[in-house]
Amino acid sequence: MSEAYHIPVLLKESIDGMSITPDGVYVDVTFGGGGHSREILSRLGDHGKLYAFDQDQDAQENTIDDPRFTLIPANFRFIKRFLKLEGVKHVDGILGDFGVSSHQFNEGERGFSIRFDAELDMRMDQQTGLSASELINTYSEKQLSQLLWQYGEIKMSRKLAKAIVEERAVKPIQSTSELNALLTPFFPPTKVNKFLAQVYQAIRIEVNQEMEVLKEFLLQTPDLIKQGGRLSLISYHSLEDRLVKRFIRDGKFSGAPEKDFYGNMLVPFKKVGKLMTPTPTEMKLNNRSRSAKLRIGEKL
Repeated sequence: MSEAYHIPVLLKESIDGMSITPDGVYVDVTFGGGGHSREILSRLGDHGKLYAFDQDQDAQENTIDDPRFTLIPANFRFIKRFLKLEGVKHVDGILGDFGVSSHQFNEGERGFSIRFDAELDMRMDQQTGLSASELINTYSEKQLSQLLWQYGEIKMSRKLAKAIVEERAVKPIQSTSELNALLTPFFPPTKVNKFLAQVYQAIRIEVNQEMEVLKEFLLQTPDLIKQGGRLSLISYHSLEDRLVKRFIRDGKFSGAPEKDFYGNMLVPFKKVGKLMTPTPTEMKLNNRSRSAKLRIGEKL
């Protein structure tokens, strides 16, 4: 089931990087198809424990029948709160794979993919928040332009935002096919899919508040992870990777790291190893892994 749902990216590298101890307590904050979780469990002993987070109801159907495993149906931005409810104050390691699962792209009705005609939704948790359609039809032209530029790195963001606002004044934009038809003429014929994917990425990031969620999560990890414990984090675009890189290096997202009276840096983590990316073989087997970047930090 997990393989059909989502092929885990950088599986061996990310779990090796956690340096798992058999009796440790670990967290997988992006459960998905459970591929990474199953690998963690395979390395735990009888007294080890794994907690996993996923707000997507579809992912919750992949739960693992194992007394060492607990699936928490919530957004990982609330990691500290929900672990506290489970009686957990400290853990030995946390894994995060921040990519959208293959299942979410392949389920046309979710509106994540340019390949299917479906309602524009894109919410990881379909029970709450603003859908992609609501966002597109209510955000101002300036807001739309800004998110397309910031999260999609689209140079013609102002033109696209203006076209969206003019179109929705005639009738609401509610489906992927309507959005695709509107924007396709703006892109070179040979790169339509590439640019549309960037548009969808930008909208998805905004719908799910992915940057804010990542920041909130990272800021909680120093209090949760024991000394010597590991963070193993897989990012898929430069904005995510920059936040992860800076937090592991500096303990913050901008500016210089804090220093003590003697000039020593006061940072919660140290970098472990170098940046890792998928091998050519993995990229060939799983095209969606091509942009993945793995960074590992150890709690000081």
